Amino acid sequence: MSHRDLFVSQSNVFSGLQKPFAEADYVILGVPFDVTSTYRTGARFGPNAIRQASLNIETFSFRAGVDVEDLKLHDLGDLHVSADAGKTLEKTVLVIEDIVGARKTPVIIGGEHTVTLGAVKGFARKASQMAVVSFDAHLDLRNEFMGLRLSHTTFMRRANEELKPAKIMEVGTRAVCKEELAYAKKAGIEFFTTHQIRKEGTEKTAKKLKEKLAKYKHVYVSVDMDVLDPAYAPAVQNPEPEGLEPHVLGDILCEICSRNVVGFDVVEVAPNYDFGVSAVQAAKIIFEALCFLERSRKDVAERKR
Repeated sequence: MSHRDLFVSQSNVFSGLQKPFAEADYVILGVPFDVTSTYRTGARFGPNAIRQASLNIETFSFRAGVDVEDLKLHDLGDLHVSADAGKTLEKTVLVIEDIVGARKTPVIIGGEHTVTLGAVKGFARKASQMAVVSFDAHLDLRNEFMGLRLSHTTFMRRANEELKPAKIMEVGTRAVCKEELAYAKKAGIEFFTTHQIRKEGTEKTAKKLKEKLAKYKHVYVSVDMDVLDPAYAPAVQNPEPEGLEPHVLGDILCEICSRNVVGFDVVEVAPNYDFGVSAVQAAKIIFEALCFLERSRKDVAERKR
């Protein structure tokens, strides 16, 4: 890892399990950035809150049949962020490139959703064969908002324009503007609304999403915690009613967490707006995703024997 000077060490290590970087399969990094927030602020406190939560929940996944304690994890700590969004994203890109170059899977804890743009740009060499899947109440496809072209409301449009991934799909959509709908149609960006998911059912939605993703060699997954209904995750920066239930998110997410997932993030927890519930949800989501990625890794290894 050649950019260790970009990080601040943390007293809390995610999950409490820490392998040396060289031995790790999965590398966790916090990006405590929320400078472009337009409603609530506080996602910069998300990484530490999620780390604390991860120390106080059990680690076995019944969905995957895998225990987080058996995974090789390394927590780098938190990125030194700047008040300038562009500079923070540049640092994020450098670190992701290093992690990917070391043949490890990056797990980013935000921070506002803008940090995902830096994360996916770290996979620029894979972009032509990569699908980006975002679980989010919002499409984040505005061209600009409140005078900013780079923010949590525009980052997915910038990703499509600048990175040009093979595909973008969004899940849990329920809060959009007409500009975003028009751009999504023009750009071929697919989305699954919460209304659609409830109507079709979790299993059918997960199967459809998995089938669509099967054609892409690489998949990057992003989870904005506002995809959940505020009843389950109230401490987010932009809460929206009629969100998904945690078990629905978990079932769909885990269905697509297979060997072609190259990295993922969980963002937008603003812990000061509740008493730890949202951070626990986020930590659980990371646990479940990691366990499914590990199960997929083991399945591939067994088939090669």
